[in-house]
Formats: sequence, C-alpha cells, structure tokens
Amino acid sequence: MRYWLMKTEPSVVGIDHVLAMKNQTVDWWGVRNYQARNFMRDQMQVGDKVFFYHSSCPEPGIIGLAEVVKKAYPDRTQFDPSSPYSDPKATAENPRWVNVDVRVVKKTRLIGLDELRAHPELANMRVLQRGNRLSITPVDPAEWKFITEKLL
Repeated sequence: MRYWLMKTEPSVVGIDHVLAMKNQTVDWWGVRNYQARNFMRDQMQVGDKVFFYHSSCPEPGIIGLAEVVKKAYPDRTQFDPSSPYSDPKATAENPRWVNVDVRVVKKTRLIGLDELRAHPELANMRVLQRGNRLSITPVDPAEWKFITEKLL
C-alpha cells in the first residue's frame, strides 16, 4: 500500500462535492502534469490511502482522508473539445492522460500548511518543499502515520 496527497480546488471539486456524489467517489480528472499522471498510471493501486487536499483557496491544506477505488484509466476530458482539459493529440487508441477513482473516507478538520510546517517530523513532506506545484505527491508512511495519529 502506498500513501498520497492529492490536491483539488474546492471551487471546482471540493470534499463536500465528493461527499454528495454517488458512493462519495470521484474520477480524479484534469491532471495535466506528466509526473502526476505517471504516479496515477504506474504506481497507484486500489486501496492506496490519500490525503484529500484543498489548494488554490484562502486556506489550503489537508481536509480529509480518501482511498483509491479504481486503477488508472483514460481521462474522458482529454477527448472533449469543449473542455479546458482537452488534448488534441490524445486519441482513443493512444490516450495521453489518465485518472483514478477516489472515494472520500472521512472529512477532517483543516490541517493547513503552517500547522504541517510546525512539525519537524514532516519537514521532508513534498507538499512543503519550495517550488513544489505537483497536484499529486507521494507521502512517506511515517508522515501518514504522524498526521493521522497526532494531528487528526
């Protein structure tokens, strides 16, 4: 089992949106970074644990726990010419972008960046590194344990 932090903008698809969806599950569409795509395509497995993270908002931070419930498959938005995530180079035979399905397990209190930075045990967390803009990052098992046992 692996651990991940997955960012989403709450104004687009926030945790409350997902909690209102069937089975509290969302297809994690719209990722257009090759490294993040490769994490989903090559490493994410059903059962992997996820920190649901709100970004590009007044208070970014971890807002819930989730899990991967479906392995990577082609992201439908790449084929939709009206979508801002459309990719004219993508074809059904050769899709360029994938998504996984993620189910929210629990909404939590917000754990913001300042609180995460306040703990030396989390100093190496990728989301805290300068210049990190990836929407999906791996989380070390010790970091997952610290956050779920000490901060939630």
